[in-house]
Order: sequence, then structure tokens, then C-alpha cells
Amino acid sequence: MTDRLAELSAQGVAVWLDDLSRVRLTSGSLDRMRTEQHVVGVTTNPSIFQKALSDAHAYDEQLRDLALQGVTVEEAVRLMTAKDVRWASDVMRPAYDTSNGVDGRVSIEVDPRKAHETASTVAEAKTLWWLVDRPNLFIKIPATLAGLPAITEVLAAGISVNVTLIFSVERYRAVMEAFLAGLEQAKANGHDLSKIGSVASFFVSRVDTEVDKRLDKIGSDAAKALKGKAAIANARLAYEAYTEVFGTDRWKALAAAGAHPQRPLWASTGTKNPEFLDTIYVEELIAFGTVNTMPEPVIFAYEDHGTTRGDTVTGNVADAHRVFSDLTAAGIDFADVFKVLEDEGVEKFEASWNELLEGVAKSLKAAASGAKNPSDAA
Repeated sequence: MTDRLAELSAQGVAVWLDDLSRVRLTSGSLDRMRTEQHVVGVTTNPSIFQKALSDAHAYDEQLRDLALQGVTVEEAVRLMTAKDVRWASDVMRPAYDTSNGVDGRVSIEVDPRKAHETASTVAEAKTLWWLVDRPNLFIKIPATLAGLPAITEVLAAGISVNVTLIFSVERYRAVMEAFLAGLEQAKANGHDLSKIGSVASFFVSRVDTEVDKRLDKIGSDAAKALKGKAAIANARLAYEAYTEVFGTDRWKALAAAGAHPQRPLWASTGTKNPEFLDTIYVEELIAFGTVNTMPEPVIFAYEDHGTTRGDTVTGNVADAHRVFSDLTAAGIDFADVFKVLEDEGVEKFEASWNELLEGVAKSLKAAASGAKNPSDAA
């Protein structure tokens, strides 16, 4: 029987799971995926935690304890999510150890309401790093304009970072600049660069969703013929930028000091359009030194029928440039596309965070009043 995920891993693509919950941890599901589906990392976001804390009774005991302590809603959310991430970090520790600290990483995100506040983001990143207290942790920081200096400052403090919500190659280049500057400062501050990790989460499927909507509005046959091409082309151009930056003398000096490169991570790889192949954003983005973080259905889909054809990125960069030229000629304003996607991304995570806070507030109230199952109130 073909082990398709092993084939994908052999091409230099790290398979990460884009999901986490207390149920997944208590059932042993995450550990099984590590050993059976070659999962070597975990990403989370406010939407994932909102769903996790609203769907199960797995948090009831901790909710009762927190209610008795009289903690605030924000404190309760952080303590519950930190426990899940700490637990997941321990489950993924073997992958961290065997990869010399490259994989086996688990991410937790700063409060999305602080996406446009540099100082608050840095302060929370430091707090989360202390609270979870695991070497294989990633702190997720959005690649907003306010997030860029926060990324540098957090890395300079020796804290590993997953940069999220990257949509454009231009912003991605700014993220890599923030990474290099952060490592240079970390080195100056006396930190061991070999212990600091980072990935840059470049979002994929949402680009097709937004661009294809605009192509439909344009309505011409030429425009419609370009549907489903923007996201993959955009990611391939990002990988081209990655190879350029991490081929410079500036990076080589950091690598000589023990630094690991900031790998591109393909995020939002679940197919939004049912007309597309469910594994398209995996099969078409195979390149050495990348991460693909997938929802569980995509992982199992690839395990069942995914096709690994070797590197599908570097040989297609010229075509990616042509696709962008054609899309621009068809009337797609990419500057506006990327602004809309970033704004919507922040807003979506803020909405999920607020729903999470509201649900936990109800659960804490129920727990404090002695409800048998406090999560019934969520």
C-alpha cells in the first residue's frame, strides 16, 4: 500500500495539522497522527479554539476550577488554550528532538484584537512564551504593518515565531526582513540561534476565493479562464522570493551562527471551491524546505489519493509570473485583493475570539453556580 504522506515528506514537505482540541489530545488522536500520518507539527488559531471550546465537555473540570478561582474570562481562555498547546507540545516533542528543533512545533496566537498594536503584541508574546513554557512552541504574530516590528522584537528576545496572515509577496519580503533583523538582534543579545525557530504562514485558498469572485464579476471568457490559478501562482512566487532571500550573504552569516531558515508554510490549504481537487493546494505546492499545514480532512484525502510528482514549484515560477500578468491585464487589482484579505483575516479571527470569550463567560458563570456541565451554557 502506497504511503502517500511519507512520499510527500520525503520531498521535503513537513506535514502539519491545522487543528487542536482537548478531545484530540485526550483521545490520543494527535499522537496517532504523528505516528501514522507523519504529522510533525500543529497550528492553531482563534477560530480553531472557538470551535474546540464550544463543541465538547472536555474543558468542564478546568472550567470549574477556574470559576472557583474567580479568574477573568480572558485569563480563563488563556489558561485553557495554553494547557492544550503545552500538552500538544509534549505529544510532538519526539518530532522536535529527531529534527534537531526544526519540526515538532505547536503554535499559539496572540490576541487578534491586538493585530494593529505593536507593543501589546510583544508583551503578550512574551507572556505566552512563559505561560506555555515549551521549547517547541511557536508564538503566532500576524504580518500586519504593526506586526512586523513586533516579529523582530520577539525574535530578538529569543522567542520562536510563526508569522501568520501573509497574502502578498511584497508583505512576505517584509516578513523575511523582520526575521533576519530579529535574528541579528538575538545574536547580539547572546541568544543561541539554533534554538530559535520560525515559519512564515502564506495563505493560499483564500486568494483564489477573492480573485475568482472578481473574475466572475468581470465576466469575460478570458477572465473566467483564469479562475483557480491565482493562489498557486502567488505561492510559487513567494517561494521564489524565499530562495532569493535565503541565498544572500546576510542569511549565510546567520546560518553559520547556527540559525535555521524561516520556512514558508502553506496555510489555508483546504479547498473552498468544490469544483477543485481536494488536494490541489498540496499537490501543486511541493517544494523542499516547506511546511503544509492541513485540516484533518485534507491530510486523510492526501493519504487516500494524493499524488506526489516531485517539486511542483520551482519549475513553474515563470508560468506563475505569466498568470499574474494575465490576471492584472484582466482587471484584477492585487493591491486591493491583498488588503481585503488581510482585513478580513484579522476581522474573522477577532470575531472568533469574541465568540470564544462569550462562550467561556457563560461557562464560567454556569460553573460558578454549580451547573453539572458548565459547557452546556456555552
